[in-house]
Amino acid sequence: MQPAFTALFMLLFVLLCLLGILANGFIVLMLSREWRRLGRLLPSDMILISLGASRFCLQWVGMVHNFYYYFHLGEFSKGPARQLFGLQWDFLNSATFWFGTWLSVLFCMKIANLTHPTFLWLKWRFPGSVPWLLLGSLLISTIVTLLFFWGNYAVYQGFFIREVYENMTYMERVMRMEIHYFLPLKLVTLSIPCSVFLVSTALLIHSLRRHTQTMRQSAHSLQDASTQAHTRALKSLISFLILYILSFMSLIIDAVGFFSTESDWFWPWQIVTYLCTSVHPFILILSNLRLREVFRPLLLLARGFWLV
Repeated sequence: MQPAFTALFMLLFVLLCLLGILANGFIVLMLSREWRRLGRLLPSDMILISLGASRFCLQWVGMVHNFYYYFHLGEFSKGPARQLFGLQWDFLNSATFWFGTWLSVLFCMKIANLTHPTFLWLKWRFPGSVPWLLLGSLLISTIVTLLFFWGNYAVYQGFFIREVYENMTYMERVMRMEIHYFLPLKLVTLSIPCSVFLVSTALLIHSLRRHTQTMRQSAHSLQDASTQAHTRALKSLISFLILYILSFMSLIIDAVGFFSTESDWFWPWQIVTYLCTSVHPFILILSNLRLREVFRPLLLLARGFWLV
């Protein structure tokens, strides 16, 4: 790829991350102000502020990591930067996936009209369990981070030892670690929250389908308040589902090492990887009445500033 196109994709990546940082920062700031004013947070706000904070930090770490990795590859491999960035990125990435999963479950519990006893029990218990679920997500993320740290430490130690392991060079051992350790670890740790996300989405789709059929049979308008609530939640969740799956697949493919710094598609792929954390916050803001009322004047003010 020509240097001009590389520079263009680097610029697009930075702009995408900055937009995401502003949107996630806005969510955290508004909900923190609400928390300070009321002295408490709703379960939905707890999840939103946790998700926004983790994404805000993740994008800063991701930007610094990518540029350091791209321009100082040798130092990145030899120095402690690999372990330092790995600790931060693995923890924030795992926490972000889990917080996003609990957001989808919250949508399902609030909107879906299912009568199964297990679902009704979960719907009753879920709001009070949100703080513990968030703390549990942080604990799981810490354990996952330690597992990744062990792998990165083994790679780091191998660089200095420069031994030949079973007739393998250092780079061959690194690739073997990527395929046989990091990739399965990512598949397991990310597939669990992703599976919960898919189940909650499927339940909401099933609920909307049943509700629509009931309205048709009873000759009610399909534009009643309940159906509209179902439809709005479903649109928001489906858009999140697409971005969530795209982020999941990009992380798995990235673990295989298809897009290294030598690849022409390194920066375009980074844009795909961070698309969810940058775009989805705007969807959350526009679908939340309190956030939208504050965000629209700021958007008009920014638009007027650029037009001047």
